[in-house]
Amino acid sequence: MKALVNGELLKTQVVLKISAFFVISITFFYLGKHWSDGYQQLIFFNTSRQNPSSSSSAVALSPNNDRSFNLSALIGQNDTQSIVTDKTLDQAQVPASTAISAPPPPPFKRFGIVNDNGTMSEEFEVGEFGEGDLVEEWRNETKVGDGDSDRDKGSRVRVTKFRMCPTSMSEYIPCLDNVEAIKKLESTERGERFERHCPEEGHGLDCLVPAPSKYRTPIPWPKSRDEVWFNNVPHTRLVEDKGGQNWITRVKDKFKFPGGGTQFIHGADEYLDHINKMVPEIAFGHHTRVVLDVGCGVASFGAYLLSRDVITMSVAPKDVHENQIQFALERGVPAMVAAFATRRLLYPSQAFDLIHCSRCRINWTRDDGILLLEVNRMLRAGGYFVWAAQPVYKHEEILEEQWKEMLNLTARLCWDFVKKDGYVAIWRKPFNNSCYLNREAGTVPPLCDQDDDPDNVWYVDLKACITQLPENGYGANITTWPARLQTPPDRLQSIQLDALLSRNELFKAESRYWNEIIESYVRALHWKKIRLRNVMDMRAGFGGFAMALKQQNLDSWVMNVVPFSGFNTLPVIYDRGLIGVMHDWCEPFDTYPRTYDFLHAAGLFSIERKRCNISSIMLEMDRILRPGGRVYIRDTLAIMDELQEIAKAMDWHITMRDTSEGPHASYRILTADKHLLRG
Repeated sequence: MKALVNGELLKTQVVLKISAFFVISITFFYLGKHWSDGYQQLIFFNTSRQNPSSSSSAVALSPNNDRSFNLSALIGQNDTQSIVTDKTLDQAQVPASTAISAPPPPPFKRFGIVNDNGTMSEEFEVGEFGEGDLVEEWRNETKVGDGDSDRDKGSRVRVTKFRMCPTSMSEYIPCLDNVEAIKKLESTERGERFERHCPEEGHGLDCLVPAPSKYRTPIPWPKSRDEVWFNNVPHTRLVEDKGGQNWITRVKDKFKFPGGGTQFIHGADEYLDHINKMVPEIAFGHHTRVVLDVGCGVASFGAYLLSRDVITMSVAPKDVHENQIQFALERGVPAMVAAFATRRLLYPSQAFDLIHCSRCRINWTRDDGILLLEVNRMLRAGGYFVWAAQPVYKHEEILEEQWKEMLNLTARLCWDFVKKDGYVAIWRKPFNNSCYLNREAGTVPPLCDQDDDPDNVWYVDLKACITQLPENGYGANITTWPARLQTPPDRLQSIQLDALLSRNELFKAESRYWNEIIESYVRALHWKKIRLRNVMDMRAGFGGFAMALKQQNLDSWVMNVVPFSGFNTLPVIYDRGLIGVMHDWCEPFDTYPRTYDFLHAAGLFSIERKRCNISSIMLEMDRILRPGGRVYIRDTLAIMDELQEIAKAMDWHITMRDTSEGPHASYRILTADKHLLRG
């Protein structure tokens, strides 16, 4: 009986517990629903990229659609991602109590191609430009409006669409094609007309430079070394003048490059072997890594050095053979328009391990040898000067006199005459100043003043004096290639920087930083499958970005640009076996339109916006970027809205990405593709 009572009691307690749990659950559910109905929650935005041609932008709301919210308070606390829209939504224009009816979100679409197995794949390569793909019709007009945000009002004019330039400007180089400025020159006898003469402020480029009417996707490297499309550089003058010297020929719709030159008609490879046999210490790809080719023609000398792991800066003026640099860059060979005239070239002292001149049409002995003194400034201590020209081997009276003058001048420069073989002569620059200091008093040319900075090159006149070498051996004591790419050079200690004691650590940190970033780009963004041949780093620092591309074995070369407004790190870039140039981004760059596949700018605009017109820099980027090319801009949030606005006005197809620091970082990455516009 007692057991029965205990069993009934136990059942009663279980029932009571279950009933209590049920009542409590219902109570909390009611209270939770009531509390959530009265609590203000965030609005959720859909920031998926819209088609740039579309004028509408979709905003998806949270389930709290019909409720009122304090937007300013909520957004002020949660400003973690830029919202890219064509028009700014002003809170004052939409009362908080007004119900916003949002259009339904667009259906999810996945793009790709169907592979052989019948499944969709996102792994594919883009071939020729196709209608509706990378080619767009562009109505020729410029639309201008007032800035519609608080930041814009009273500060700048907002351009919503740039017009297309006339077709006559398809090869326009602003600072070299300034006809009015060239007409005003007092003299042109020393080549002044081939130097920079930029348009005055307010008269710069304000339109999009068009491609030739039959422009095609450039032939990829390495095939482009030997052939390019005729319609991309539709000029036959070089074929007519130099075809018999194996420079260039035309075969149907292509230009072919047999690899010859005026002094090496049997091919650059044979010519390079000849130089290496003359002086084995040159050791291309080991002792000799960075070369300057003066009067380069179509740059076959530099093109064939690439296979020997040597990078060459090929330079020539825009003269009677005006398209030679355009051909070089179309081939995928490093090149730049530059002239030996009255100003220093835009490269640092002791930049090049070897400087080459093959029938480069330069009178090296004029004006007390001022042009050869510029070669001496740029030539590394212990570097070689290779001269292939008629005075070396012909025995005509005037040519023999020129040869004697050259021997006399180089002796006064303390160059060691190494060897002459056939039509090639080679000299070597000394490693130190001992010969200079032991010359007879009054010897011409004199030594430059101690306060002369040989790395100061921006609009600096040539000087008829010998640049002294650093007493500590900086510039000469570099390691061999490829070790020099990763080794902090001695000149790192002499350049002006904010850092005093941690320069080597700063150098190594920059290298690690870019190595990690490029590794992630290669892995996540498939960089090895996109065209990355001609690359420009617009704010290069120590060249870490270029180094990382080299480390990843990407088949590219990088023009490392050091802005005039910052610290001059060019000597370090050259010491580690890379190439680069000084430039002021408030002015146009000395290259032809459509010559780079990829432009990289890290932290450039937030600095240069204090000095330069941002629209002018972006239009210059569009001018030198190939259709189908890409832009990566890594900069602060403060500048991103303006950059997006300008990019849209140029019809770039843009995407905003977070950095590796995440969505709360103060930096963003703007990536853009340039499509081929048809007027």
